[in-house]
Amino acid sequence: MGDYLKLASGVPTDANANATSAGAGDAGKIVKLDGSGKIDSTMMPIGVGAETRSMTTSEAVAAGDLVNIHNSTGPKVRKADATTAGKESHGFVLSSAGSGASVTVYPEQAVISGLTGLTPGTRMFLATTAGTSTATAPSTSGQVVQDIGYAISTTEILFNPRQPITLA
Repeated sequence: MGDYLKLASGVPTDANANATSAGAGDAGKIVKLDGSGKIDSTMMPIGVGAETRSMTTSEAVAAGDLVNIHNSTGPKVRKADATTAGKESHGFVLSSAGSGASVTVYPEQAVISGLTGLTPGTRMFLATTAGTSTATAPSTSGQVVQDIGYAISTTEILFNPRQPITLA
């Protein structure tokens, strides 16, 4: 059964299985599920799983925030917001980070989890409160309307952002 597996009561177990991978050095090791019961994205081959980018924040962000990628002495992320053009949502984060910290950004279609009070099937828009979404599109001149996806449960949004439109 290999160096890593041991049988306990007839069920394969492994104290040395990896929940994450550091790359080639972990070749040949077996995979175990992470704390959420899923395979960590570091275990997946390139092109399989959520595309993410590690980026530096230019302000504090909270788990579930919609973020805007901008240039501030290099690429940085900040909270997206519909109050002005140029701060549209380019992605989201699933963990909090302080200003100047590194955070994982999900810029592709993926699920934003850990939210509350959503109605499944409802279209969601970038809100005028920084980093958040709303079921009601902004309607004031100068604000940005950006469809960011739709609620797939009371706590999740399928993030699939559309081109933003600035209201005249």
